[in-house]
Amino acid sequence: MKAPWLIPLLLISAAACGPKTQPVLPHKAPEDVGMDSRKLEKIDSVIDVAIDGGVIPGAVVGIVKDGAMVFEKAYGYKAVLPSLDSMTLDTMFDLASLTKCLGTTIGIMQLVEKGQVRLMDPVSNYIPGFKDWRDPKTKKRERIRVQHLLTHSSGLDPFLRDVPKYVELYGAGTPDTLFNYIATTSERHFQPGTDVLYSCLNFIMLQDILERVTGERLCDYLQENVFDVLGLEHTCFFPLDGKPIKPELAALCAPSEYVGDTLLLKAQVHDPTARVVMLGNSGNAGMFSDVEDIAVLCSALLNGGQWNGHRILGRETVRKIFEVPSDNDPKVARSLGWDTYYSAPYMSGDVFEVQNLRGHSGYTGTSVLIDPDTQTILIILAHRVHPKDTGSMARLRALIASITAGAIN
Repeated sequence: MKAPWLIPLLLISAAACGPKTQPVLPHKAPEDVGMDSRKLEKIDSVIDVAIDGGVIPGAVVGIVKDGAMVFEKAYGYKAVLPSLDSMTLDTMFDLASLTKCLGTTIGIMQLVEKGQVRLMDPVSNYIPGFKDWRDPKTKKRERIRVQHLLTHSSGLDPFLRDVPKYVELYGAGTPDTLFNYIATTSERHFQPGTDVLYSCLNFIMLQDILERVTGERLCDYLQENVFDVLGLEHTCFFPLDGKPIKPELAALCAPSEYVGDTLLLKAQVHDPTARVVMLGNSGNAGMFSDVEDIAVLCSALLNGGQWNGHRILGRETVRKIFEVPSDNDPKVARSLGWDTYYSAPYMSGDVFEVQNLRGHSGYTGTSVLIDPDTQTILIILAHRVHPKDTGSMARLRALIASITAGAIN
């Protein structure tokens, strides 16, 4: 079945056309869009079990169906240390790797549709000196292309393996040095396009491309060309280089992990490469947002690139994002910046028809699942890394996905 990514969302209300005030999507009862509210109430019990078991201190869950928010609830605590603070719907979370699909991918694809970047261009076209893959036996070389970065099929190392060692050698707050290190030194593990290795370094290289082409920091570009266009009041990066964007939003952020005994990370990205080396402006992690803003951003994608008359991408560009490239080996099974069921089955649960599902998760405990067949978006925002990096969200994500799909009549 062809994915109906371009079906328009017909239920966005005219009342939303004025100045944005939260909530930003129309809110409807589940029954108004063909869902069973009694079944959705089961989400409460599975999250309560996770909180009681110490998997997470709290969470916010949002479900969008046919362009309307039909379930939105805060659970548990925003913070447990240094003091208890109850979770609220406007809590902003460190999105971690959701930055890849909801930020960097959109930015790059805007450049693609403007004719400033081509997916099949070699990365070296934009980053001089970027090293090709070289077959260790035949010495044959093959270029790594922009599409390979977006689909995690480049073969680059998965992450900066030893941040303290890197800092010892090159220093903290050295993004240009890291760009060069990845381009010239990071290992290439296989012929590009033939296999998949999830890599934060892919998206740091995409950041380098975007910043070279636009002359702007990634965080500034996305703020101007994506977040502000859609009126997202609670979405931003918190760069640590002395050039803040929205410092007044820091108070809304859920804290993440204690680093050492005293430093509690809040409005500072948890990922050590993004925080220590890239200073909060990074293509792999660094976005913060709340459930309402993410609902609008995902609704724009599900609605062919626009929400409420504000367009961030063209309709065909969105189709391309969610398409699995045919010239990659089938084992890659990823679309541009997004997981499919076949690359990340743990998020989908047991009930959704999986063929057209797209989703992504973040290390801190966040995830987004988009089902074009039923026009459903599932947003789970949690901070399992607070106050320490323990617990796993895998089972909880699957349970909530199954409950959501099972509630569709």
